[in-house]
Amino acid sequence: MIEVINVTKKYGNFVAINNINFAINKGEIVGFLGPNGAGKTTTMNMITGYIEPTEGKIIVNGYLMEENSKKAKRCIGYMPENVPLYQDFTVKEFIKFMQELKNVSKFEAKDEIEKIMKQTGLEEVSNKLIKNLSRGYKQRVSLAGALVGNPEVLILDEPTVGLDPKQITQIRELIKSLGKTHTIILSSHILSEVSQICEKVIIINKGEIVEIDSPKNLEEKLKDENQILITVEDKQNKIEKTVSKITDIKELKLLKDNEDGTKTYQITSNEKKDLRKDIFENFAKENITIFEMKKKEITLEDAFIKLITDEKEEKNNA
Repeated sequence: MIEVINVTKKYGNFVAINNINFAINKGEIVGFLGPNGAGKTTTMNMITGYIEPTEGKIIVNGYLMEENSKKAKRCIGYMPENVPLYQDFTVKEFIKFMQELKNVSKFEAKDEIEKIMKQTGLEEVSNKLIKNLSRGYKQRVSLAGALVGNPEVLILDEPTVGLDPKQITQIRELIKSLGKTHTIILSSHILSEVSQICEKVIIINKGEIVEIDSPKNLEEKLKDENQILITVEDKQNKIEKTVSKITDIKELKLLKDNEDGTKTYQITSNEKKDLRKDIFENFAKENITIFEMKKKEITLEDAFIKLITDEKEEKNNA
């Protein structure tokens, strides 16, 4: 559906995007993830044909963007960041305006407006001026504009930025439902959002692709380290000495001094061995009371931070 092949974007001597490659298959919901300034929006703008790559090729639904830009662009619905809308239009007027821009036939226009407003939950505000809508509804209007012309691909750049928790949940559910009939690229720096919505993640940092995989596989890659979270009462400050006696423990890290006098630590081991039994036995001998102990769940956020950190260290050591 989408192929990005050896794409580089330069602004003078500054390399914004450096020789990136990835492919997105029909029907996938793909998260494009990276910190602010990583190159997400620049890449989105090249895929939509808004800006041209300095080098490389972009193919959308079989059309090479530089040779068949009109046909390629018809396959794409784009929801840009920061909701750039015409504030003095009503919702219905804005959708009609987008239809004119995309050359939707008058025969199809009326039915499409009704369908899109129903899809995006805009029926109740169809005749309201956009400037009088909440931020959440404005996001829906922007998404409605992207849906005009029924494009096969939806590119959503930071679709939940600036929303409150309830609005974020609503937009996420809307995106999931649209994923049943569209291929979706979701650009975000919010890790939980990508983890909940997307089946594949492309991680970019400083204009380069760091990793491409499913959220589940990215989390699995970090399970080489066995980590335990433990909350204890240690009045005699014996925990460091006690931990040093336990074979296979790599690191003891204090995470939090709690208000009730307890402390929460992270214990890390390189081994797959379950250390909980050894910890219980040794802590009991030293009168260290365990209030809570559990194996740490690996998250997409952990994977993201480790990948970005490892990449930085590799460049510094090069």
